[in-house]
This record gives sequence, structure tokens and C-alpha cells, in this order.
Amino acid sequence: MNTSSSSGRRIAFYGSSLVSSYWNGAATYYRGILRALAGHGYDITFYEPDAFDRQQHRDIDPPAYAESVVYPATTEGLRSVLARAGEADIVVKASGVGVFDRELLEGILDAGHDHALKIFWDVDAAATLDEMRADPGHPVLGALDELDMVLTYGGGPPVVDAYLGFGARQCIPVYNALDPQTHHPVAPDERFACDLAFLGNRLPDREARVEEFFLRAAASLPDRRFLIGGNGWETKAMPANVRHRGHVYTAEHNAFNCTPAAVLNVARDSMAHIGFSPATRVFEAAGAAACLITDAWEGIEQFLAPDTEVLVARDGQDVAEHLRSLTPERAGTIGQAALARVLAEHTYELRGHQVDALFRQNVARAREAA
Repeated sequence: MNTSSSSGRRIAFYGSSLVSSYWNGAATYYRGILRALAGHGYDITFYEPDAFDRQQHRDIDPPAYAESVVYPATTEGLRSVLARAGEADIVVKASGVGVFDRELLEGILDAGHDHALKIFWDVDAAATLDEMRADPGHPVLGALDELDMVLTYGGGPPVVDAYLGFGARQCIPVYNALDPQTHHPVAPDERFACDLAFLGNRLPDREARVEEFFLRAAASLPDRRFLIGGNGWETKAMPANVRHRGHVYTAEHNAFNCTPAAVLNVARDSMAHIGFSPATRVFEAAGAAACLITDAWEGIEQFLAPDTEVLVARDGQDVAEHLRSLTPERAGTIGQAALARVLAEHTYELRGHQVDALFRQNVARAREAA
């Protein structure tokens, strides 16, 4: 194992993609967190595989706040980037890279130097925990005794308790948030004009909930216009009043959120079950001062106040009732209240302070232990 020492400020981050949100729902989260950490003086290198056509659907150029290293999705490419883990003071393996997930996790533990802080950052903790319960040989289970901490982008007490029960030294949620430089109010765009819009990729553990909360509401309101954005929906049967937009690039998210009368958030099954897991689109919509309707999940009050900052629906019938009674004036009031709340309490700048404090504390502890 490499035993070199350095400043405590160099991060090697192995994730799905920083430069592309294509089939990569964590992109906005990575960008917000890493931009904030760069503001605290961290030197960040983000390693991502050339996989799943993400590089052909980039929606940002390599950013100034992190070096972007795209490696071939091959064994040789994997070795080349793991060889650089020993240069870092903080080595992060994110969940859901999509290729070589086991090898990356085992690799950062082997290649990181003795003083380095080694972190598993779980951007889909509910799903990971389900996999761990079903598979005693899961790579995360085997790594927990060597990892300094697990960070998650949601889940609250149920996820923390589960990870600690599996043997994690620490598990700390670092929730999604708003980057007001990226997501903010803009002028409406007629391409996204409708009564209710939903943005999310078609995934097996989300589809049934989209059918209930979005498509059922659309079927019950044939005189209203609905819009769905995201990958995979082009083959889905939908009511005649639903338009499919396809992939919506990050640069279009503000207009997508600002234009409709309301926008919908639908959690994936696992996140809805555990609660305390607001998706990035919750904060993106609030940052654009959109009137957000969300499916019900435990912990929503920690982020937005029901009825005044967000509308909460138990099913598709509730969604339809919200739309029937919603006036432009009330939608505007809810959107402005949501914007004020997230700017005050839920920005990536605030999350950056949280993570910086964790890193400082634990880098010092790791060096003492070494």
C-alpha cells in the first residue's frame, strides 16, 4: 500500500459521470457537491468510465472545479485510474458507476495510501442495502471494515441504522440540494407548456409509481396537458393528453420546471419506502420557483413544508385534485415559498460546509491512527 503523505486536500473520486447526466441521475448531485468542495480548497479529480453512451451525450464541458478523467471501460483502463488512487488524501468510490463497481471499491482500498480517508458514497442507499441483505458476498459488505465512512445522498435514520448494523464505522447522509448558479427561475419556454410535467428516466422500480401518480392523473383529466421527460418512455403506452419529450439536458431543466403550471416528483419504490430521500429534481424545481407536487414519503417536512412550500399526494387521485384546485396565484405563492426555503437551508454551499468538516475531522483521525 502506498504510504506517501500530502496536504490532506486531494480527492480522487470514482463515479458514474460528472460531465453527462445521460442515464446518470447523480450528475447534478456530484456537480453541486464537488463545486462546493472546490470552494473549500480541495483539488479534485473525477474518474469516470466511457460507458452507456454518456460521453456522446455530455451536457457540460469539463468543469474548472475538478479535473475530469474519462477512462476506457476496460480492465486496462480500470488499472490506469486505480494506479492514481495513491496520490490522493481522500479516495471516494460512488455507487452505481455501472462498470467495474466491485473492482473499483476493492481497488481504492488496495491502492489508497495508509493515511488516506477511504469513503463509499452511496447515491442509491435503499437499493444498495436491499442488495446487501440478499447477498452475503456483496462487495460493500466486504469493504465496510476497511472504509472510514459511508456517505449517502438520502435515507435518514433508517439508512444510517442499517449501515451501522452491517458494520459501517460511520454513516452520514449528505442530502441533495440546490446549486443556485445552475438552477434558478427563467422565462417560460413553450416547448414545455403544460399543466403537469414529470422528469425522470424509466426504471423498473419507478415505473409503477409513475403509472399511478402521473399517468392515472392524466387519464382522469383528459382536458389537461401533461408532459413527461426522460429516457425510456418512448415505448410506453400513455393517454392521448401526454407528450413525451425524451432526454432533457441540464441546461433545459430550468425552463422545464418554470413553464408548467406544476411539476411532479415521483420517488423510486425503495426511496419512497425508506423516506428521507428527496431526489435532485425536488431542489431543482424549488430552485426554479416551480409549484411542486410530490408523492408522499416520510421526512418531507425536513425539506419543504406541505401545503405551503410543496403539495403532497398519496396517489394519482390526489394529484388530479391538486391540479383541479390549483390557481396560478397559489402555484406562484408555493413556488416562491419553496425557493426561499431551499436558498436558506438546502444549498450545495451548505452541504459543502458539512462535508468539509467531516473530511477535516476524519483526515486528522486517519493520520493519527496510521
